[in-house]
Amino acid sequence: MQLLAQLKYIVTSRKFLWLLLVINALGTIYGYYWYGAQLAITRPIFYIFVPDSPTASLFFCFVLIAWLMGKQWRLMEALALITLVKYGVWAVDMNLLMLTEIGELGFDGWMLVFSHGAMAVQAIVYLAYYSFTYWHVAVAGIWTLHNDVIDYVFGQMPMYGPLTRYMPYIGYVTFWLSIGCIGIAIYCIKKRGLVAETIPSK
Repeated sequence: MQLLAQLKYIVTSRKFLWLLLVINALGTIYGYYWYGAQLAITRPIFYIFVPDSPTASLFFCFVLIAWLMGKQWRLMEALALITLVKYGVWAVDMNLLMLTEIGELGFDGWMLVFSHGAMAVQAIVYLAYYSFTYWHVAVAGIWTLHNDVIDYVFGQMPMYGPLTRYMPYIGYVTFWLSIGCIGIAIYCIKKRGLVAETIPSK
């Protein structure tokens, strides 16, 4: 119990929240840069739906900014939780599938595995502190499932050359991954009851 109390103190301290904000902001910037080649051949109407992971970390940046200001932006919290877990798990799985296909990942591949795994973990760590409602989850769920349609019906999914032949199967699994992440958000509401824990203001 003492260890859990210490961990809780650390992850809710302002210094740690600032550190997370800096890390996520840098990761978001790099993520949009990483998608540069794909965005260059993407129709403008699809721009917002292509860089999935950096947009997820951008949502979390807004969450952290709100907490540091003593506020809670509930829709951003719902979007951050669902998309961080979804795209964190998705990217880990895709890179490990790449490993089985080509036999190696290299530094960039392993960096994506660990960074995206951390995306999912950080979202789960703060489950008790989200204050979103079912309405916010519904909006975030529509965004997430709509993004799946854009990715796998209109062909805007991230480019993983050797995995192209698996795209129908990846799209199917991704849909259910989205459903699972929406389920986590609903579980979060049910488990906390009516009141979320609050981040200390100092």
